[in-house]
Amino acid sequence: MESADGQRGRYSGSQRRSPFDLIMNQIRRKRTASDRKPLGRFLSRDRTGIPEDGEVEEKGQSSGVAEAAESECDVGWGRVGVFLQRLGKKADSRSLSLAHCDLTATDLLELATLLQFLPQLEEMDISWNELIGGCLRALTSHLQHVSRVRVLRLCSCRLNADDVAALGEALGSIPLLEILDLSWNSGIGGGTLQGLLGKLHPPLRELHLVACQLTEADAAVLGGMVSALPRLCVLDISCNPQLTQEVNADGFRELASSLSHATSLTTLRLQACGLTADSLDALSGSLHCLPSVRELDLSCNKSLAGGLDRLTLHLAHLTHLESLDLHLCCLTHTDLEALIQVLPSLTALTELDVSSNKEAGSVVHPLVSALPLTQMRCLPLNSCSLNQESFTALALAMPYLRSVDVSWCKVVGGHLALLLDALQPSVILELRLSSCELTTDDLHHLAAVCRRGCLSSLRVLDLSYNGLVGDDGWSALFAAGGLGSLEDIDLSLRPSTFAPCAAWLPALLCALPRLSALTHLAVQRWTIGSRDRKQLDHCLRKRSVLLEWDPPNKDTMASFKVTNQESPEE
Repeated sequence: MESADGQRGRYSGSQRRSPFDLIMNQIRRKRTASDRKPLGRFLSRDRTGIPEDGEVEEKGQSSGVAEAAESECDVGWGRVGVFLQRLGKKADSRSLSLAHCDLTATDLLELATLLQFLPQLEEMDISWNELIGGCLRALTSHLQHVSRVRVLRLCSCRLNADDVAALGEALGSIPLLEILDLSWNSGIGGGTLQGLLGKLHPPLRELHLVACQLTEADAAVLGGMVSALPRLCVLDISCNPQLTQEVNADGFRELASSLSHATSLTTLRLQACGLTADSLDALSGSLHCLPSVRELDLSCNKSLAGGLDRLTLHLAHLTHLESLDLHLCCLTHTDLEALIQVLPSLTALTELDVSSNKEAGSVVHPLVSALPLTQMRCLPLNSCSLNQESFTALALAMPYLRSVDVSWCKVVGGHLALLLDALQPSVILELRLSSCELTTDDLHHLAAVCRRGCLSSLRVLDLSYNGLVGDDGWSALFAAGGLGSLEDIDLSLRPSTFAPCAAWLPALLCALPRLSALTHLAVQRWTIGSRDRKQLDHCLRKRSVLLEWDPPNKDTMASFKVTNQESPEE
């Protein structure tokens, strides 16, 4: 027989429970162990159901772990934000841009510890931070945390052989890498690239090694690498003159030969690589295997003069070629004739650059006649010694061009109307007329074209080094309007030449509200009075327009005090 105390305790306990709780306890006692799990799942689906014994504790533990992990992630992301804010950057989980941030070795180490909080990172740009050279291993040892990285840029970081080795060892951690840019690191050439290039993965689409002091040995290594990268689209090894310095240039020959395996290649840049006629001979043998190439840059290779015909015979194989750059190659009349012969076969061509080749001025008419004019967008002829006949021939191409550059061609002065009258409305985007000895009448004609709306889409206007233009010409240009899309305008004078701009500056100030797209204004060596300068600064500051202007020295200012009522600001 139960004692009164026992009965009291039992009943008092049951009185604290609801009838529903008592029934559920009886059900739990009757269920076997095998029954409990399904019932627990059944009850867990009902928000009003009764949890299993110990289920509350398990849920509490799991939710606690999740909350702790989430809290740690928030703290980590906060650390990333603080780090980037200190560098004047905004946090982005997919893109990390730290170019030109003056990063130190300590910054690089801190960045490395933060990579674990950036698992979604796809782009990383740490270029132009020269103080991190020799310390890259601190970062590469943590790249496993950002395995989704597709773009890695380390330009001009003073990388050395140890940095290249460390990066090569870490490439396995970023197997999805598509773009690698190590340009402007002069310490990575001379055979140190072998350990890196041999570990690149097939997804790689772009490789940039501009100005890395690559040698013949590096060219041979590149040749072996190309065949292992079936998706390679862009190869840029410009500004490496040592690539072809050896007498036999066997390394470059091996590279040129291996390009026949790069069937996906669309862009090949070999600017300033010391190419010779023999180099073109080696390169031409692979062109028939590269039907996908759209851009070919062989510019600034002066030693290939007289041998262009070795390449032009095979250019017709590049049926999709859109851009061919041969500027500053000292092309001879024979070279240009060979080029003109193949141009009709290049039916996809939209850009041809033969600028800075003086002989080009004498063949403009046959050159323009051989081009697919209706699709041409860019044909720069600056520094080509144009004469009256060639200048007239260029007008035939003007209706189709998006960019016109006849800078440093004196024949333009006094005859600008010939080009401008051939323009089609709202077609041209860039007009460069630097050092063309333009006259005031030329500027008046330019103003008239602006008023007609023919330059409503113009974004870049370069009128620098044209000191013969009078104040009336500059004023007329700014008063004309019609330049609502203009982003960049250069009115600078020649070095060691100064002139006051007080007469036409009011017209510019009045025009600024209409130049809604303007981001850059260059007025180098124009003397500006202190009051005008403050007014100009005020107008440009509201618009975030970059002003490029250098105040003249005291000696120069003294010579203008007679003509300038207001002494210019130092």
